[in-house]
Amino acid sequence: MAWDRHKMAARAAQELEDGMYVNLGIGIPTLVSNYIPEGIDVTLQSENGMLGMGPFPTEDEIDPDLINAGKQTITELDRTSYFDSATSFAMIRGGKIAMAILGAMEVAENGDLANWMIPGKLVKGMGGAMDLVAGVRRVVVVMDHTNKAGESKVLKSCTLPLTGKGVVNRIITNLGVLDVVGGGLKIVETADGVTEDDIRAATEATIVN
Repeated sequence: MAWDRHKMAARAAQELEDGMYVNLGIGIPTLVSNYIPEGIDVTLQSENGMLGMGPFPTEDEIDPDLINAGKQTITELDRTSYFDSATSFAMIRGGKIAMAILGAMEVAENGDLANWMIPGKLVKGMGGAMDLVAGVRRVVVVMDHTNKAGESKVLKSCTLPLTGKGVVNRIITNLGVLDVVGGGLKIVETADGVTEDDIRAATEATIVN
């Protein structure tokens, strides 16, 4: 009864606060735009030069010129603005973005993040994640708790090349929500039908009370 991709995105959307400027990474985080809670007004920023992204388009709303950083078609809002990459990254590096919601391949118990490459596999590029984790005030990771082989992706230390050291604040997986705290990770919430023991069994990282 673990959360699926959409339930994970909906849970991540609960992290949003009114008035925030937020960047959504590729993968599951892009779905967050469809689950922004009623009464919450946030401005979504995309590092490819868009401030004020709307939800994903319906079939008759698709505009191939409007895409997010993951090359998915999106919609604009009345207040949407456009700019070059230099301006976009100036916002990020200048600390103007309150939170980034990112995908990950691995997260360590001290908040280290690995989400940009697997050695030996073709990658399109580094992307903007390294700037995001260094520039935003809060980093929330959304990912599956284990890989396809059933091995934990929530580790004592990352095995893949790092995107950032000690940058993750909260991890939302298909099993629940964990916070990075002193000494390891703390279970904040469990998915429907999932117990804390289930999370402990699927987690290599240290779980603290």
